[in-house]
Amino acid sequence: MSNSNKIKAGIIGGAGYTGGEMIRLLLNHPDVEIAYVHSRSNAGNPLYAVHADLLGETELTFAGELSNDIDVMFLCLGHGESKKFVEANDIADHVKIVDLSQDFRLGESVKGREFVYGLPEMNRDAIRTAKNIANPGCFATAIQLGLLPLAKAGLLKEVHTTGITGSTGAGQSLQATSHFTWRANNISTYKVLTHQHLKEIRRSLQQLQPGYTADVNFVPVRGDFPRGIWVTSYLQSDLSLEGAVQLYQEFYAGHPFTHVSTKQIDLKQVVNTNKVLIQLEKVGEKLVIHSIEDNLVKGASGQAVQNMNLMCGLDETAGLKLKSIVF
Repeated sequence: MSNSNKIKAGIIGGAGYTGGEMIRLLLNHPDVEIAYVHSRSNAGNPLYAVHADLLGETELTFAGELSNDIDVMFLCLGHGESKKFVEANDIADHVKIVDLSQDFRLGESVKGREFVYGLPEMNRDAIRTAKNIANPGCFATAIQLGLLPLAKAGLLKEVHTTGITGSTGAGQSLQATSHFTWRANNISTYKVLTHQHLKEIRRSLQQLQPGYTADVNFVPVRGDFPRGIWVTSYLQSDLSLEGAVQLYQEFYAGHPFTHVSTKQIDLKQVVNTNKVLIQLEKVGEKLVIHSIEDNLVKGASGQAVQNMNLMCGLDETAGLKLKSIVF
């Protein structure tokens, strides 16, 4: 039964990993009703025909048609596809857009729609009044949340960072590097020092620390697990461990999903949640920052819902108090 008080959401590109995660989150969101899940290739099929875990959760079918009878539209499309979609379709002015691709993260606009970079821990006030959100990249989220407090304090220097990601980060389309027989019991690097997320990371760091021009040396690694991102960054720093922990705790006070741990962290603590955990170490003159997240939740669909909550005046944590699955 339709509830007129609920926010109506449309999901575009609902057959992929981020689309599936978006459906799961919104089905259980107390203030949202899914109006439609659009997928050209699956129109008419039940959602559980593609996302088998939704069997028994919903009888919704994929829609082949668009409607403007919604409040917010989530674009769960591949990179380059979101801009084309907005250009090709008549989306009403009242519809808020949250885009999960990288098409608008560097300040690009389309059809007069300006996009705010959707990292709540940095841009929460701007997100609250935004009409359109460019959701950050998965690696970009984990790396930035590990560095923002230093940038705000003007203490950022050249950074070396390594990030290992689960296979779902590569998308649902099968490719050689996401094939089980290749990925299992295997590790490999890719886009060494050239990853596309570096541009949005640098843009954010310069927003908080103007004039920052040092390198962010990023080595991405493919992990042999489906979900999660582990990032370790380090840089020269005069801060003591206690001073660094205090700086980070003060920066993230009042942000419900980013937490500073004084104990060693494990990736399993954040899988299936919208949390980012940060742990700091001081080794000689180097400050080491570990930051971890679920690449599909805080790294994608969960953060998109967090942004929608802020845009629509809801509790920031609505629908995102998820159960971690440590064992």
